[in-house]
Amino acid sequence: MKLKAWKPWTFLLPALLIYLIVIVAPSLYTLQLSFFRWNGISPNKQFVGLQNYIYLFTEDTVFQTALKNNVLWLVGSLTIIISLGLMFALLLNRKIKGRSLFRGVFYFPYVLSGIIVALMWTWLYHPTRGFFNTVLEAIGLGNLAHTWLSDPKTALYAVFVAAVWQGVGLPMVLFLAGLQSIPKDCYEAAIIDGAKPLQSFRFITIPLLSETFVIVFATTMVNAMKVYDIIYGMTAGGPAQSTQVLSSWMYYQTFKFNNIGVGSAISWILVLVAMAVIIPYVFYTNKKSHL
Repeated sequence: MKLKAWKPWTFLLPALLIYLIVIVAPSLYTLQLSFFRWNGISPNKQFVGLQNYIYLFTEDTVFQTALKNNVLWLVGSLTIIISLGLMFALLLNRKIKGRSLFRGVFYFPYVLSGIIVALMWTWLYHPTRGFFNTVLEAIGLGNLAHTWLSDPKTALYAVFVAAVWQGVGLPMVLFLAGLQSIPKDCYEAAIIDGAKPLQSFRFITIPLLSETFVIVFATTMVNAMKVYDIIYGMTAGGPAQSTQVLSSWMYYQTFKFNNIGVGSAISWILVLVAMAVIIPYVFYTNKKSHL
């Protein structure tokens, strides 16, 4: 009996070892480094306790901007990207001509590298030869032409538009899978009972997509919290540090300024913020689904 009880663990052991070596051990080492002042080269590390964390929240204004930008990015992702993904999924779930082509077109940007998307949209936003300013001038709205990525007031939003273009494909595909798993009998019964389309959407589609919403919200939250490549590729955190996010500022502190302790502290703040947002949501939705 004892051997039989240990048998499942023998199958889990290889994956568990890889997880411990690749994820847990580096994470704990990074946590340890966050309590030291170290440049990554010197053999001596100076223990400073929580000083790196206190410095970030009280003195580092760029970190505060990065934290605010991450929150804005998260809110925008949860509202705009998920809403557009659901809308496209509802449209492409209908029997329309060429829907398979449209599904591929909408999903295609998601498979592109973030750096490729950044390069494409950087040219689209080019102040003199970019697509957007050229179109505005062609239709007589040249006064609206703007240096989108050079203005601290518009740079973050301009990058976010590019991220929406790239990221909407994933929730769309997930929602499509969820919609196709809903039995048609539910909608037919609702029509017989006199339900209108909006009522069917509210009382049938949304509740039966609850498990899909958990996956979509969780993946969108994770992607929003760890956004880096498109930010670095389009603005490198500028202008005037206005588009820095936690991951990009962590990179600068760690590899540009050689503040290993501060960079490690930022990484753990990012982990804690992500956990504070994701875990309660997943716990609540799972608990609600089992009621």
